[in-house]
Formats: sequence, structure tokens, C-alpha cells
Amino acid sequence: MGGGYHARRLAGLLVALLAIGAPGLAGPRPAQPQSRPALTVFAAADLAFALEEIAAGFERIHDVTVTLVLGSTGHLAQQIAHGAPADVFFAADESFVDDLTRRGAIIPETRALYARGRLVLATRADRGPRLTDLRDLAAPGIRRVAIANPRHAPYGRAAEEALRAAGIWDAVASKLVFGENIRHALQFLETGGVEAAIIALSLARVPGIEHVLIDAALHTPLNQAAGVVTRSRDPGRALAFIEHVNGPQGRPIMKKYGFLLPGEF
Repeated sequence: MGGGYHARRLAGLLVALLAIGAPGLAGPRPAQPQSRPALTVFAAADLAFALEEIAAGFERIHDVTVTLVLGSTGHLAQQIAHGAPADVFFAADESFVDDLTRRGAIIPETRALYARGRLVLATRADRGPRLTDLRDLAAPGIRRVAIANPRHAPYGRAAEEALRAAGIWDAVASKLVFGENIRHALQFLETGGVEAAIIALSLARVPGIEHVLIDAALHTPLNQAAGVVTRSRDPGRALAFIEHVNGPQGRPIMKKYGFLLPGEF
């Protein structure tokens, strides 16, 4: 879509934001000691590399300081629900944004899909044979396998679904090591704590790591959504950041890190 469409959509949403009268929207932002405005972005850990690059460009264009707070989607959503000072939330599963919207913690008009994530089976290039199929994890030589914790991390939940669909959950369950988030699962692999990991494609393209895509039909689609937090003191810039990620500046970067983009799924 052209820049004119995005400009009109942004303007319309800003009008809706002002009409809501949410906390923090009525008055000017209090004076801050920093030299330029600040934006706090709570984001799923699979976005660590992509959003760092995207945020740098947004800072240059908008003369704003962006602070990224990365973690598991479930934990971040809980913090937002309890009043954490976030301006915008990027979840690895759209259901968390929808739940926060129902609870009044996300401004409904700002909700937007921004990506679909993909799972990979990853191993270290310098240790043992490369694994090419999930069923390889059942081999006796594979003693430990890292995934994100399925209780609060969407990529961990998808990993569990894939293992069950492949028929090897019972053979692999005792080998599992749970990371607090998907980046933590990668760190287990990088440090040699596990022989294999099921992680996000967006994090797998790092030195020394080999990976193969996992069939997306084995798990629920990882449709990822963002929204402006109702308590944000700068909803205009928060919305602009979402638009930047979904716009001509952000989309090529997201694609570079392996995400499928809106309009592609």
C-alpha cells in the first residue's frame, strides 16, 4: 500500500486515540530530564535482532529514544496487565494482545498484525551431526533439547505442539530444558548446555548455528500482533512505531530475519 494510505490510517487512529480519553491522554507529558522523548517497547524475545535494527531507524527519523524490553510474551502481558510502564506491546501470539484489549489494557483501534513467526530445529555446527528432522531428537545421542517454556512462551507452545504432532513427545519430554523465552533457549544451545533446540527462525541466523525449518503444519500458526498500551503517555509515537514496523522501513528488515509479513499469509 502507498504512503498516502498509511498517513490517512495513522491520522484516523490518532483521532480515535484522543476520543477515547484513556489515562495519560488528557494532558501533556511531564517534563523529562532526557533531551528527547522516550518510547518503551515491550516485545517478544523472537524480535530481539529485528526490532533492534528497526528501532535504530525509527530513532533517527522521529528524534526519539526507544527502549526495548524483551521477554516471553506471557510474562510481558502479565506485567502490562498490572500496570507496567510500556507504551506499545509486540506479542509473539495475537491472542495475548486480544486478551489485553478485552481487559482494557490495549487501545482496540491500534491492534495490528505485524508478522507470522516460524520454528526451526537448531544445532551447533561444531558438535555432532546436523539434525534434519524432528524425529532425530529421539535418538539416544541427543540427551538435552531446549525449547521456550510452553506455559508462557508462544514459541515453546508451538514447539510442544510440533513434537506431539510428530509423534515423539513421549520420547523427548524427559530431555527438555525450558528457557524463560525463545532467546534463552538459543543461549542454552550456544553455550553447549543442550545438543539441540527448537527456536525462532528470526534468532537462528547467528554464527555457529545450523538450522532447518520445521513444517508449519505441525503447530498452530504463530500470528504476531502489536497494540498501543492504554496507559501510554505517548500513544501517538507508540502508534507511529507500529506503523513503522509495518511500513516500507520496517518490512524489509522483518523479512530479512525470516518473518512472514501481513499480506503473505
